[in-house]
Amino acid sequence: MQILYFAWVRQKTGKGAETVDLPDGVETVAQLIDWLKAKGDEYAFAFEDLSAIRAAVDQTHQPLDASIKGAREIAFFPPVTGG
Repeated sequence: MQILYFAWVRQKTGKGAETVDLPDGVETVAQLIDWLKAKGDEYAFAFEDLSAIRAAVDQTHQPLDASIKGAREIAFFPPVTGG
């Protein structure tokens, strides 16, 4: 699975993208975030405030409880405002 990080999420993780093999039991966006946070302090720092995180599963905005089963790409980014 490809994981993409944008804006300050990218800055805090130190990565723009990575490819991962998820362990069994990681089936939602929230579970993916928990798994990432356990990988290191940079992830824990990036995902410390979940109210400031948005996710897209295969380029479609999804809530944190959305399934990621069968997904090819998950993107994380801060809330976006227009203007």
